[in-house]
Amino acid sequence: MSLISQMLGDETFDPFLSMVNKCPVLSTPTDWKETKDAHVFISDIPGLKKEEVKVEVDEGRVLQISGERNSTNVDEDDKNNKWHRIERCRGKFQRRFKLPENAKVDQVKAHMENGVLVVTVPKQEVKKPETKVIQIEGN
Repeated sequence: MSLISQMLGDETFDPFLSMVNKCPVLSTPTDWKETKDAHVFISDIPGLKKEEVKVEVDEGRVLQISGERNSTNVDEDDKNNKWHRIERCRGKFQRRFKLPENAKVDQVKAHMENGVLVVTVPKQEVKKPETKVIQIEGN
């Protein structure tokens, strides 16, 4: 048996699946849509409670969604079991999005249901810079 087979088992190596398992952020897909009234972020965060997820906006107008997927609680009976495969992603995750100038960062709302987090950032009208005409003096 080759060293690679010993490390990977009998299945074919899938580099994408390996990358997903090592990088929790890839297991937190997020959609961003812009409506006429708001920017809406929709994140799939299955298996987490709202208390385990944090939504923040920093002074640099960056929306941050973060949290941690802990390993399943192992009870005494489970310690004696043999695990054949552990594929569910664990660990900390963090997604960051730079908000545009028209985002009302002081009015952000978040709602979570059935493992789907929806963050709504209302929009405001951005004033267009005025053009000031300068009189030219002289002949």
